[in-house]
Amino acid sequence: MDRYLEFILNHYILSLALAVVTYLLIQELFDTAFKKFGSVSPLLAVAKMNDSDTLVIDVREPHEFILSHIEQSINMPLGKLPEELSKIAGHKNKPVLISCQTGTRSASAGKVLTKAGFEQVFVITGGMQAWENDYKLPVKITSKNKIKSKPISQRIDGSSEGGGGA
Repeated sequence: MDRYLEFILNHYILSLALAVVTYLLIQELFDTAFKKFGSVSPLLAVAKMNDSDTLVIDVREPHEFILSHIEQSINMPLGKLPEELSKIAGHKNKPVLISCQTGTRSASAGKVLTKAGFEQVFVITGGMQAWENDYKLPVKITSKNKIKSKPISQRIDGSSEGGGGA
């Protein structure tokens, strides 16, 4: 026992780091064990969207949202989510799907929504990366910088010249 105490006193930073990591692991274990929201794969998310009156919230920042997002999803950045809950209060008893880029921010948003009284909250596992890259599901692109010089058919095959200046 004296050797443990001596080690802790000689390596207090290392000992403190061990205590912090242990605490964080235990906290994460309790969070996952007692979380009040579910996780669904992108395919199950599509099934939920097709079967019921499901609200899809994208918690990414607006500049990420305009690049690609799920059709009919609404953008509520995670930092502004608590302020904007009143806009979606009518969906407290309906399924709510949450997406972000990788699934990390969605879990935080899931905690916010369940604390606010939402009953059916589901996080899309893997976020938009899984949606687009792994499952190859369709996305909507809402870019503010659309190319206006040529129609799409002309840009793809390059057959027509001079479609107007940009």
